[in-house]
Formats: sequence, structure tokens, C-alpha cells
Amino acid sequence: MKLYYSPGACSLAPHIVLRETGSPFDLVKVDLAAGTTEAGDDFSSINPHGYVPVLELDSKEVLTEGVAIMQYIADRFPEKRLAPENGTLARARLQERLNFITTELHKAFVPLFDESPDDAKQRAVEAIEQKLDFIDKLLEEQEYLVGERFSIADAYLFVITSWAEPTGIGLDKRPNIKEFSRKVAERESVQSAMQAEGLLN
Repeated sequence: MKLYYSPGACSLAPHIVLRETGSPFDLVKVDLAAGTTEAGDDFSSINPHGYVPVLELDSKEVLTEGVAIMQYIADRFPEKRLAPENGTLARARLQERLNFITTELHKAFVPLFDESPDDAKQRAVEAIEQKLDFIDKLLEEQEYLVGERFSIADAYLFVITSWAEPTGIGLDKRPNIKEFSRKVAERESVQSAMQAEGLLN
């Protein structure tokens, strides 16, 4: 398999998940601003949407959208128990958490990274803080997003909440997310993925 990524972007989540499996894969860095891979190839020929992550399978088929990619990886390696079994309430709960992160939290950060006007940025901050409050309350009651075991949803949450500090939102008012982030950051998969992306000093 081959993962197309951009350092520190949401593609870090499936990168972490791949490293959790222990299975070999290739990494291809993408310059999103230039729209090219590190080899100079036109990235739009790989993903017409122009964003990461993209997972290229050994069959040369291409899978886009982080939530789909992470579930595919988890299902390829069921022994790693990165996602509950399909057809169970626990799996539906996982999908509920993934959908909340991708549609509500992840997208809410977008105005903070582009040229949106100040009032739009302020509304985004307010929306993000409300959603972080919900997650912080959830993590007060359980260790991870789907009970007491690390899952692909936790990899995704770790990446998205890591954007809180550089955007000035911070996590000091949300101790449960802060402790969650500290704990997840210590995982070998997270350390190796961040090292590979040049995110560790």
C-alpha cells in the first residue's frame, strides 16, 4: 500500500493507523500548495479533489477520504482490533464518532487555515470550542472515544485536536482531551508517524 500525505495534515491519522498494523507501506509526500508529489507528479491525477489522504492499494486502485481509508485498514487487519466488528452497535458507535469528527470538528477548523475574514474565524473558534466541550465531557466518562480501547477514531481525534494549540484555541480548559492527547502521543505508532513526517523536534 502507498499513503499520500502532507505533514501535519489530517493524513497523519491514517498514517498512525497504518503503523498500528505493523504492515509495510510506502509514504509519498504531497505539496498541496503546488499540487505535486515529492517526485514532481501532478497530484490531481491521483486525487482530482486535490487533498490528502489517498491510499493506493497494491491493486493500484485508489481510496480517498480519511474515514473510509482508516476503516478499510482496520478491516484488513482485524487482529489489531482497531475497529469493532461490522454489524455491531460498537461499530455504529465508532462510525458515529468518526462522522462527528470529520463533519463537525475537522471542517470547523478550515476557516482558521485559510483567508477567511475575522468574523468567520471567530465563529469557527466558537463552534470548535463547543464541539471540544462535548468531547471533553465524553472523555471524562471513558478512556477512549469508543470505550476503553484505542481505535481509529482516537487516531483521528488526536490529529484534529493537535491543531488547537497552533490556532490559539488551546486545550488547557479541557483537561480530559489534554490527558487523552498526552497518552495517545506516547504510542509507538504516533511517535514513528510524526518522526517520519518531520513533526518531532
